[in-house]
Amino acid sequence: MTGLWIIPALPLAAVALLLLLGDRAGRRGTAWIACGSVGLAFAFALRAVIQLAMLPPDQRALVDTIGTWFRVGDFSADISFLLDPLSAVMVLVVSGVGFLIHVYSTGYMAHEPSFRRFFLYLNLFTFAMLTLVLADNFLLMFVGWEGVGLCSYLLIGFWYQRPAAAEAGKKAFVVNRIGDFGFLLGLFVLFTAGGSLDYQHLFAAAPQRFAGAAGTALVTVATLLLFVGATGKSAQIPLYVWLPDAMEGPTPVSALIHAATMVTAGVYMVARCHVLYQLAPVSLEVVAVIGAATALFAATIGIAQNDIKRVLAYSTVSQLGYMFMACGVGAFSAGIFHLMTHAFFKALLFLGAGSVIHALSDEQDLRRMGGLARPLPWTHATMLIATVAIAGVPPFAGFFSKDEILSRSYLSGHHRIWLAELLGSILTAFYMFRLYILCFRGRPRMSHEVAHHVHESPPSMIVPLVVLAALTTVGGWIGMPLIEGGHPFERWLAPVFENAAVAGLHQESPATEWALIAISVAAALLGIGLAFRAYLRRPEVATALAERFAGLKNLLVHKYWIDEIYGVVFVRPFYAIAGWFWRFWDEVVVDGTVNGVATVVEGASAVLRLFQTGFVGTYALFFALGVAALLLHFLRHP
Repeated sequence: MTGLWIIPALPLAAVALLLLLGDRAGRRGTAWIACGSVGLAFAFALRAVIQLAMLPPDQRALVDTIGTWFRVGDFSADISFLLDPLSAVMVLVVSGVGFLIHVYSTGYMAHEPSFRRFFLYLNLFTFAMLTLVLADNFLLMFVGWEGVGLCSYLLIGFWYQRPAAAEAGKKAFVVNRIGDFGFLLGLFVLFTAGGSLDYQHLFAAAPQRFAGAAGTALVTVATLLLFVGATGKSAQIPLYVWLPDAMEGPTPVSALIHAATMVTAGVYMVARCHVLYQLAPVSLEVVAVIGAATALFAATIGIAQNDIKRVLAYSTVSQLGYMFMACGVGAFSAGIFHLMTHAFFKALLFLGAGSVIHALSDEQDLRRMGGLARPLPWTHATMLIATVAIAGVPPFAGFFSKDEILSRSYLSGHHRIWLAELLGSILTAFYMFRLYILCFRGRPRMSHEVAHHVHESPPSMIVPLVVLAALTTVGGWIGMPLIEGGHPFERWLAPVFENAAVAGLHQESPATEWALIAISVAAALLGIGLAFRAYLRRPEVATALAERFAGLKNLLVHKYWIDEIYGVVFVRPFYAIAGWFWRFWDEVVVDGTVNGVATVVEGASAVLRLFQTGFVGTYALFFALGVAALLLHFLRHP
């Protein structure tokens, strides 16, 4: 045993300890237990990754089998954990960024009455995600998969007294159950056709098990069903609708869900199953097209949103689309690279937004902000770094990962996907710098009372911002292009994706590589320039365009009315069907049967009660009549 089980066990132990101690731990004790457990999990994860790195590249896999989970006939499932280069990246991101969010939360939620309950849910969330990424088989992965779904419901609806938060939590839970149903069906197909749910056995046997036309059809069905689950967890069309509403939860929850945990689960699952997806080219094309459509669709909505957290929410949906586009064109390493860098700058953006909201007494409307660069210097500086990074400007982390995706898409022949990514890059830079300008630049637009109380956040919130800003600045350098033999991050993941053949940057001429880089940077700078012109230098331009294209603006502000369409097409008919079942099946059939039995028993009892008078003489009379009836019967039939 390599001790991998300790990594998810630490936050789970914190959950048990917080439950046992209750409020006796106090706020300080609760914070130490919750943050300390995740910090220790990161330390153990780092130690395990170092051990992994010391192994030869072709042997980089550590397996820790705790024991047999259950056995049914010839089938058995183990509680087993796997650390390879792919899960190593995920476990460091989950525990590392998760730890910073935990520390930040001690300041942000300092005055929350349900302080212990919040950290209990946060630790449970971390345990579920660590279980998901470390699992050595699909069944254990599904435990973590469902665990993060449950915890998202608990955390999004944390302030359940608010109807909007309760509805958002319920929406996230229901939408994810739809995706999870597809995921389960995919597992059934894999088990039936592949004979195993263990990664090693299934992936090794897949080329033979899924050979021929019938095998290709089966693996295509299985991978498409798995992708249905991924669209739920990672908020892709058509199951993205829960993610923007998840903003009703506390801001640290938004950072944890959007950056380090739940939404990356679908991307990780597709990357983990790359062997299966490469056997199903149709599924890869579907992944790429859905990713491209989601990236553009969410980016257009983000342009018109005024709630700072909702802009970031649609940004997350769009960036997840980039990750799926990378996986869809076969550039799995590029997708995971963007997942990592996105965790850094998106966590920083959400926590920075939380710092702004904290400073403005819970104000989230960008139209009531402005001029915050001077009173919030640390928040402003770190948010600017994150904004430049997500826009794709070098030398920040987002540039390297996004440029890698753009280059791989173009060089693999997916030129339409590349154009979609390029347009998405322009839109991303535009709406993110719109957010930055409306928040930090220009004149203050908040009320005088709010402006008078604007203040920088405490060190418990600022320190995580600074650490994430540092990671956002240098985190992409391990993906430096034009290094002989591939960049370090790609070489690290090579043992996992060794069979993932896709045209790469290093197979093309330097001139082509530099041209693609230049186009990528130019797209980012174009979006930034348009934002500065429309919202800072000549704000009347934005006003004039909004008036001229009022219909388009209304369409974007209302998010294409997708929620309303879903309400008419799916929700209302479902409620109508449920109402019919309630009125007919529940009330008429079920209640009617139960009540009918009760009525029959009651009627029979009423008749029998006539004979049960309690008088001995009456009972003697009936006894005598019975004896007489028997005598008469035997006399007539001797």
